[in-house]
Amino acid sequence: MQVSVETLAGLERKLVIDIPAVDVEQEIAKRLQQVSHTARIDGFRKGKIPMRVIKQRYGKGVRQEVLGEHMQQSFVKAVTQEKLNPAGMPNVVPLVDEEGKDFQFSATFEIYPEVEIKGLENIEVEQLTAKVNDSDMDTMLDVLRKQQASFEETDQPAKDGDRVKLDFDGYVDGEAFAGGKAEDHSLTLGSKAMIPGFEDQIVGMKAGDEGTITVTFPADYQSEDLQGKEAEFKIKIGTVEVAELPELNEEFFTKFGVEADNEEAFRVEVRKNMDRELKQAIQRQNKNQVLDGLLGENDIDVPTPLIDQEIQRLEEQAFQQFGGGQEFKPGMLPRELFLDQAGRRVKLGLLINASIEQFEIKAGEEKVEALIEEMASTYQDPEQVKEFYNSNKEQRAQLEALALEEAVVDLILSKAKVSEKESSYEEVIKTANSAQ
Repeated sequence: MQVSVETLAGLERKLVIDIPAVDVEQEIAKRLQQVSHTARIDGFRKGKIPMRVIKQRYGKGVRQEVLGEHMQQSFVKAVTQEKLNPAGMPNVVPLVDEEGKDFQFSATFEIYPEVEIKGLENIEVEQLTAKVNDSDMDTMLDVLRKQQASFEETDQPAKDGDRVKLDFDGYVDGEAFAGGKAEDHSLTLGSKAMIPGFEDQIVGMKAGDEGTITVTFPADYQSEDLQGKEAEFKIKIGTVEVAELPELNEEFFTKFGVEADNEEAFRVEVRKNMDRELKQAIQRQNKNQVLDGLLGENDIDVPTPLIDQEIQRLEEQAFQQFGGGQEFKPGMLPRELFLDQAGRRVKLGLLINASIEQFEIKAGEEKVEALIEEMASTYQDPEQVKEFYNSNKEQRAQLEALALEEAVVDLILSKAKVSEKESSYEEVIKTANSAQ
């Protein structure tokens, strides 16, 4: 077998492989001989069919079968011999396919990039520091109570926290627009669920009131056609409902999975959750900055097949979430929709794997166990969660991969330029959520 390698653009490589004719012909002859023992052709007795007839009837198919196997085997040998690491399947093209001549074919494919991690000392990380204080606790309890609020109709003017049901009809430049109309729409004032300024102008209105309000769509609004545009909404208030907040008692506590017989005990459990949420939010912030820095300092080529695979995974995830029960078929959603996200994921995957290898990073059992402990602590039955991860090899393997990734982040943090910035619980949570 003879092999030549050609470097094309970027990560693309082309192998030209020659397979000696004698190897091909010997194997074909062997296969045809085997066929002759079992073939059935009208006019001939089984096992007595002349070889020329066997070759005429089965020769082409057997040759293609033999050549297919030779191409597969020789490609594997060639990439091993040339120390190439293909990323995806090759595009194979026969070049010389004539009986009695050496068989020649080309295989074009992309390889994994050779990655050397650098510039870790240039990465800048602003690490937020914060604590859960009493005012944060009071705000959280208020949020939890509002989540469980009941509503009673009132004839009083609407205020923040009240729920209104209304009809609205929106216009831009005198023309109705998609999504600008609704009937009996339920809206909690102060929730910021609508365009900025919309809810503010409803405050003070009563059931049965009608009017027109004017708002401006944000410059980054999801619909490009409406970005920065001024809109008028004709509205009619159906009902105004005032919120009745529940008492802080055992019935209320159990709705959040907490067994407590007084407010103080409930506050202790809520604070534990808030402390854990704060810690995780800071870790996410640090990780996002580390990974952004890793990408910024290490620009690498990415194999197209890996991006294609990731795009398909993202397509499937999106379809499962929004597909409405339809059968998923690749390509149903625009490729461009997922291209940037897929490219980032693949790059990070390659850089993280390269970091693990280059810096000989390992995540010990204690790291994995700590992750399991942390995850289990958020459930009512932690022991059951631990048992699940310890008995499920696939799920545990995912945690082991996560532990390795976190070990990479820890290493980079130890080499990066890290500064601290005092913040608040609310700011940290808001920043972490906006980065997701």
